[in-house]
Amino acid sequence: MQRQMDKDVLISRLYRTDFKRSIADVFRIQVVSNSDVRSPIITLGSTSFFHVRINNLYVVAVTKTNANAALVFEYCYRFINICKAYFGKIDEEAVKNNFVVIYELIDEINDFGYPQNSEIDTLKSYITTESIVSSSIAAAKSSKITTQATGATSWRRADVKYKKNEAFVDVIEIVNLSMSAKGTVLRADVDGHIQMRAYLSGTPECKFGLNDKLVIDKNEKGGTDAVELDDCRFHQCVRLNDFDASRTISFIPPDGEFELMRYRSTSNVKLPLRIIPSVTEVGTSQVQYTVTVKTNFNNKLSATNVVLRIPTPLNTTSVDCKVVTGKAKYVPGENVIVWKIARLQGGQECTLTATAALTITTTRQVWARPPIDVDFQVLMFTASGLIVRFLKVFEKSNYTSVKWVRYLTKADGSYQVRF
Repeated sequence: MQRQMDKDVLISRLYRTDFKRSIADVFRIQVVSNSDVRSPIITLGSTSFFHVRINNLYVVAVTKTNANAALVFEYCYRFINICKAYFGKIDEEAVKNNFVVIYELIDEINDFGYPQNSEIDTLKSYITTESIVSSSIAAAKSSKITTQATGATSWRRADVKYKKNEAFVDVIEIVNLSMSAKGTVLRADVDGHIQMRAYLSGTPECKFGLNDKLVIDKNEKGGTDAVELDDCRFHQCVRLNDFDASRTISFIPPDGEFELMRYRSTSNVKLPLRIIPSVTEVGTSQVQYTVTVKTNFNNKLSATNVVLRIPTPLNTTSVDCKVVTGKAKYVPGENVIVWKIARLQGGQECTLTATAALTITTTRQVWARPPIDVDFQVLMFTASGLIVRFLKVFEKSNYTSVKWVRYLTKADGSYQVRF
């Protein structure tokens, strides 16, 4: 782990004899000090450097073998998540204040360069920042730790207890759109994940049902109303055989919050908002705008925190904006009109009209017309059409549990319409 500003090595651990500590100097000179390097993987001779940057720190893995790149990056991001779980954040101060614990964690999750158990719940049971407990208590905990770390469910302790048993499921989707000036969809896809918070006693068995018409394999034929997922990745607790057979996710959940599933969808994407821009250049002195926003969901739902960033020419001096819904203003430092709508109900549409005044230039430059960027959030709506049919919890004590399911579709700088 290296610091970006003065390029010092904060944490270093070598697992193979074919490396020397001076390898960090090679990374500092060839990558950190070289502003032209953009790739997260750099190969110099027979040595490959895999790096992830976070808060002016570099987390670097080095190998001389033909390693699985996805596995290496998964390990780096897992290490970052473990540090966040332990220290709340990962920055230079956190690393310096907790370097002893970090060395313990690295040695526990890596053995001779091979990744080992990296479940946060398991690690926290025997690598702790608290004071040392008595030997009798430590012996009792040691037996439980061994069972958990080597058992069939290493991600969960068996003695978890809650007064109120609850399970929260969040289906979160980020919709990406690129639309041409003629209204043709150039790209429309969804990056989604299912986040779960399980506060359940004992060792419960959970069953989680998705759409009946769910197509995972591209060779399968789905109808126009089918939900097609191009790529699915599951938490290790999921029994994949059950999912392939019945589209039911069966699992014993980790305690607390975890990501159950991640997926992508590029077919039958439902676009929450439709943007209709009309931009006309009047000679060399004015640009007239008419931008209409229409919702594509029913009136029981609403879009919140809607923000449109409408580009203006570089030689714009002032903009006169008129809106009925929301607030619009010209931001000269960014050459955009920012239109903010706090809430937009389903079935509603609203329009912005604006006139931009331009300075007269001696040479006329062609305006590149960057796309309009749209940000928004829509609760209880999924752009992919994915829904949770049921969520059941089975436990030998047969307790009653409360289940909550929430859907959220949002765009954050990736929903663009050209004009």
